[in-house]
Amino acid sequence: MATKALAFDVGDYVVYPKHGVGRVVELQNEEIAGMKLQLYVLRFEKERMTLRVPVNKVEAIGMRKLSSDKTLREALDTLKGKPKVKRTMWSRRAQEYEAKINSGDLVSIAEVTRDLFRADDQPEQSYSERQIFEAASSRLARELAAMEKTDEPAALKKILAILNEHAPKYYETA
Repeated sequence: MATKALAFDVGDYVVYPKHGVGRVVELQNEEIAGMKLQLYVLRFEKERMTLRVPVNKVEAIGMRKLSSDKTLREALDTLKGKPKVKRTMWSRRAQEYEAKINSGDLVSIAEVTRDLFRADDQPEQSYSERQIFEAASSRLARELAAMEKTDEPAALKKILAILNEHAPKYYETA
């Protein structure tokens, strides 16, 4: 097996689509079932979880570096847009939202955050809507925090400020 240059170094922040932003804490070589594997050891602080990902599976899983500044700007601009309210059954919408969150695509996560955001003067959300909104906004905030070298609460505050500033103009006509 030819060894190619590793995509990530120890200390790098990476995005694992199903879990969000983690940090490469170690590179390990292990023998599992008679096969020698090189593994990235990822640490997800918020979930207090450690994950071992085989180097040769990184691409198939969709693990990536943090988004580019351009993608971050696009995601923040998405938050300023008009929420798309679909009139399909909630279970189908919930599935679509979960798929977008788990895709790891920052702009898709921003769409879910925007679409499920409710200002304080808006009607109350259902429990499941709130859960999905919190999952999306937290995922977005963690990547924003890692990119801007701040913490998640500060990043979440920035996201909510953008939503609170831009959402009211769309609800006044509704």
